[in-house]
Amino acid sequence: MTIAAILAGRTGEVISITSDTRVSEAIALLAERRIGALPVLEGERVVGIFSERDVIYCLAREGGDALSRRVADVMTAPAQTVGPEQSVLGALSLMTRRRFRHLPVVEHDRLVGFVSIGDLVKHRIDRIEAEAAAMRDYILSA
Repeated sequence: MTIAAILAGRTGEVISITSDTRVSEAIALLAERRIGALPVLEGERVVGIFSERDVIYCLAREGGDALSRRVADVMTAPAQTVGPEQSVLGALSLMTRRRFRHLPVVEHDRLVGFVSIGDLVKHRIDRIEAEAAAMRDYILSA
């Protein structure tokens, strides 16, 4: 199963910010939307990710002054990305090895989706449960 299958079930646009966004505005958006990270775009191209971890690190370094900084100054860059053809297991492996929880999905240098480790784990569990149900049905019908 690929990342494209997960994205196919979604509606709406990916919430993103630009590198000129102030850290305080980005934090407000994370809180308002109850999300953990935002892709940072220049046009349609992903230039970084701004996450809860970035907030913690910049506040620890600079205190309250960090809130007036630009996201470009504190974001994680460059962002690790995958294409829609990437397998779910491959993406999970990458996220586990690199210790991050959000992954931009890029096609032809353009953002087409954004997935979290929670999205991938949920998809994997749903597939395992569906396979187990199919196996039970097969056994009961034999």
